[in-house]
Amino acid sequence: MNKVIKVVVVDDSAFMRKAISTMLKKDPEIDVVGMARNGQEGLELVRKLDPDVVTMDIEMPVMDGLTALKHIMMEMPRPVIMVSSLTTDGAEATLKAMEYGAVDFISKQLSKVSLDIVKIENDLQAKVKAVARKKARTVRLAAIQRPKRVPRVVREIPDSVSGKVVRDVVVIGVSTGGPPAVQKILAELPASFPASILIAQHMPAAFTGPFARRLNDSTGLNVKEAESGDVLKPGWVYIAPGGQHLKIIQKVYRIEVGVGLEPVDALYKPSANVLFTSAAQGVGKRAVGVILTGMGNDGLLGARDLKLKGGLVLAQSEDTCVVYGMPKAVVDDGLADQVVELEAMANAINSSLYVETDR
Repeated sequence: MNKVIKVVVVDDSAFMRKAISTMLKKDPEIDVVGMARNGQEGLELVRKLDPDVVTMDIEMPVMDGLTALKHIMMEMPRPVIMVSSLTTDGAEATLKAMEYGAVDFISKQLSKVSLDIVKIENDLQAKVKAVARKKARTVRLAAIQRPKRVPRVVREIPDSVSGKVVRDVVVIGVSTGGPPAVQKILAELPASFPASILIAQHMPAAFTGPFARRLNDSTGLNVKEAESGDVLKPGWVYIAPGGQHLKIIQKVYRIEVGVGLEPVDALYKPSANVLFTSAAQGVGKRAVGVILTGMGNDGLLGARDLKLKGGLVLAQSEDTCVVYGMPKAVVDDGLADQVVELEAMANAINSSLYVETDR
């Protein structure tokens, strides 16, 4: 029998505390061992009860969630899932929390209608169980995770790649634990990066614009929320809008971005499968597919399509994932050309664009 996962719920709303607790307790593998009304009380409960996972509201009296999160990460690191409002301010705060070490978030908006609560019950339980398994890794990473502004300068990757650029499109699929991983990779790529990057990050619509702006300000690359008709350019990064798919469209003299709702039956919007398959169809062997941390197997079918067309596939290593779901699916299917630690992913992506030529 699996060890029961201990959870502390921190929220100033009595309704939210009760709702989250009720949803989690329906899973026999999860036990809510304590509830707190603000960050200070939450901090005291974490010290006392040593939970495996904490759910943390952001806006609270006495001590807010970001302050409590920073104390937890410095003093007793463990997986923290933020409770966020689907607003621009909520997105900014949540992205900041993930820089501080939070592993994921759930939507506070869904507390308003009981039907919506039912919809997220399974997802919440799955997230808690997935991040609880990575407690040891979270502890190791938390000591070095500190948000810092990266100046917009040309970065030289310390490797010996040279020769001809044969791949000029990079597609990335990512979910749980993704924003800090994506930020780390992009910050370590040179501003002269000779390829375009398209990213399908599982994220609500209110979050993807702020996410793109944050990346644009903290890396040496040009980052924007993708719009239909955008022309792919080297050194540019296109973030899929939440709730819509991102596709590559090959024109006669250029490659464009397509954004839309089709296929409407896809489990995730944006979907890594949709993005990767469009890359396979649009540019084939010119594409590099990168599968990063996340639950489930989104990206598996698209990676198969990409490999059939001669593309290259990189997968993040288990040890460096918050949740080893999406990369595991690709690795287990034998599709990964390389399995790469997060710390080495920027270098691996950069190197994969080139074919060596005789000097």
